[in-house]
Amino acid sequence: MPFNSQLANRIAEKLIDLPDVEEKIMFSGLVFMVAGKMCIGVMKDKIMLRVDPECLNLLNDKDGWEQMKMGTKQMNGYILVSEDVVNQNKELDYWLNLALAFNPFAKAAKKKIKK
Repeated sequence: MPFNSQLANRIAEKLIDLPDVEEKIMFSGLVFMVAGKMCIGVMKDKIMLRVDPECLNLLNDKDGWEQMKMGTKQMNGYILVSEDVVNQNKELDYWLNLALAFNPFAKAAKKKIKK
């Protein structure tokens, strides 16, 4: 299943006024790079967010999210949020702001040297 383009468009509209945002197709989804770092994405019908790993326990009272996994490995600091919980802009804003707040502290991936 390709990524949910309606959800991706909603997110793109929220990020349109931010500087240094780039869209990339990655991991069979659409990823929004902010300041050169993976920040937000759409994977099938879920939003992928890069958040502070230390804040995950603060999300225990929130429904509709899970820690992201690649195979059997948990991806520390990456969560998936179900489209069902972001139907209203207020909820979408909450989750996007969580990722955007962490972005300045996130480490950028090392650049590959082209030979």
